[in-house]
Amino acid sequence: MVRLFGLILVVGLAVFLDSQTSSEKLFTARREKMTKEQIITKGITDPFIVAAFLKVKRHLFVIPELYSVAYEDRTLPIADGQEINRPYDVALMTSIIASRGAKRVLEIGTGSGYQAALLAEVTGEVFTIEFHAELADTAKKRLQLMGYRNIRFKVGDGKIGWAEFAPFDGIIVTCSPEDIPQPLIDQLAKGGRMVIPITYSLLVQELVMVEKDTKGKLKKRNLIPVSISPMIRGDHGN
Repeated sequence: MVRLFGLILVVGLAVFLDSQTSSEKLFTARREKMTKEQIITKGITDPFIVAAFLKVKRHLFVIPELYSVAYEDRTLPIADGQEINRPYDVALMTSIIASRGAKRVLEIGTGSGYQAALLAEVTGEVFTIEFHAELADTAKKRLQLMGYRNIRFKVGDGKIGWAEFAPFDGIIVTCSPEDIPQPLIDQLAKGGRMVIPITYSLLVQELVMVEKDTKGKLKKRNLIPVSISPMIRGDHGN
């Protein structure tokens, strides 16, 4: 009986491990397909960014019920009515910042932590702010369990940025305000870039790149239409 029980345990463990291996192979294949079709073929070919997207497991940033669609070209819901942005939008924002060799990056809207993980792969230090405390705590625990040690977390109003650690070589805003918050402009380093989705009206929302030259002069350029969750305003008068 003992031997039989032991055999059942061994067989059960083998079946479990095999299913885990099969699942990982499936997710790896889907991640490779996503990276090729949604990122590389659309012009984002930086080897460091491509490697980051192949490495970071997007399905682990959504609820298990959505694992099967985690690598599709779409936004997905997360907690507190927020969303994880579609892969191409994340890749484009990452490429705009990383292409300048940014060492210190500020992210507004931690969300699930997916964008922060990708930034941590291609930049030096990531400072990320989330308005929702529970969402921030979940993302922090998730990213720390994944081994990221170059990410700092803060719960607060993203519109006022994080002056303590400014200036930043790059700023990524993953939620959409109606205009560019002045504190974020002030905290952008000379020679730095910001990428931010701006909601102009109920029907018009575009991704905007802001560059600050070495003299502090700003240059803005609209990039592509997007559909991204609105920025939540905190009680700070900004």
